[in-house]
Amino acid sequence: MFWLSRRTVNDVFLLYCFAETDTTTAELRAFVAARAASIPDLRIRLREIPGDLDYPRWEPAEFTSQQFVTHRPDSLRWPFLLDRLGELLGTGVDPTEFPWRIHVFRDVRDAPVAAGPALVVVLQLSHALADGTRAAAVARSLFARAAAGEVVPRSPGVPVDNSANRPVGPVKTPAQPVDSCGQICAWTAGSRVSGVLRFPWQLFTTVRRGYAAYQAQRELAERTAAGEVPAATTGFAPCRVNPATPVAALDHRVRLLVVDAATMRVPGRTVTVVALTAISQALSVYLAEHGDRPERLGIALPMAVPASGTARNNYRGLSIDLHIDEPDLAVRADLITADLATRRERALNPLLAVQDRVGETVPATLAARDVARADLDSVPDALDGNTVVSSVYRGAADLAFAGAPVLFTGGFPALGTVMHLTHGVHGIGETITLSVHFDAEVLADPDRYLTLLGESLAAVVAAH
Repeated sequence: MFWLSRRTVNDVFLLYCFAETDTTTAELRAFVAARAASIPDLRIRLREIPGDLDYPRWEPAEFTSQQFVTHRPDSLRWPFLLDRLGELLGTGVDPTEFPWRIHVFRDVRDAPVAAGPALVVVLQLSHALADGTRAAAVARSLFARAAAGEVVPRSPGVPVDNSANRPVGPVKTPAQPVDSCGQICAWTAGSRVSGVLRFPWQLFTTVRRGYAAYQAQRELAERTAAGEVPAATTGFAPCRVNPATPVAALDHRVRLLVVDAATMRVPGRTVTVVALTAISQALSVYLAEHGDRPERLGIALPMAVPASGTARNNYRGLSIDLHIDEPDLAVRADLITADLATRRERALNPLLAVQDRVGETVPATLAARDVARADLDSVPDALDGNTVVSSVYRGAADLAFAGAPVLFTGGFPALGTVMHLTHGVHGIGETITLSVHFDAEVLADPDRYLTLLGESLAAVVAAH
């Protein structure tokens, strides 16, 4: 994920909307600094090994003032806040400097479900640090309600007003930083030697595991042909939201639809299935209104899997058919539910885990070369999905930012060469947010799409 971030923006962004508070911005910064000091994932950064002779290492790091960004002006109205948020989604942190930062917007007006002014916080993390599930756990630690005796620090120590009126870019760091005693230089030299010494063993193990993966792949194909394992999904043809042109940094846009969880509860259906069915209807109608009538549409859905070793990204991508040719939305939801179950069954097959183990021992220099050479500039004839949908429940609504209660949360899967439209389905407590992250070039009328999404959601529930 770190090497991929050199070529494309792939950071994880989590939005939390709180009620506004009387706590000063300087005190909020001091609160974040104090909390971060007790969260291991927020006290590290990456150290590259020169020449990619070994994999980057995590090393201890202290909180810096650049990791708390307060955005001006205050009292933005919600539509303008969304514009600023779109600008943020085109940026990336440099995890060798710091792998996360927090953006704060104060006194936001007209935020969904807010009775008054809101405090909007965006937690930005390098994907090398965390996937969506781990990021939500980090945010829960950061915004957990104060324990007995915990107070907001009143002496922030350094100025906090590092205001931003333009997109915040990553901080650059020298390729080989050296401290006054040359200690880091010695550390990286040792790591390079270690990487070189481990290369023969890694290469041998990769070849051995590669042969085992080949055998597992053959067995999987045989069991699939025999009907013992669900077949893989047939790919989906690109459509309007899958152009061959890259997404410009300033073309990122967002919309959010915040609803009461009760409005998405259907007996026998998960929130994810209800959301997928609504997206299938809204997207197909929107495309038809703009002259694009694909025969099939699909989504790529990340599915969390049990953590493996020290890996910070633990998920598999499921390719789900949205069955847009089925007009009855209740029946369509049945088909999506069945497809989701078969995709999950195949993804969790142990034979696929055998293939995954190959990547664990590939020498760093070869892995870095593969990422650098990967074709990110063309759209294949068959896609795993026309859009991405990330669905994560972020727990009870018992979070607070220095005493300010949480109102709702949202998330924004990254755009890529293929995916110029992505969706987030994120719940906290009794509130669910459907987030839409898109390239301004492919979704010319986003407010119309958001209206269709709301109407489709109501239609899916009514169909049941």
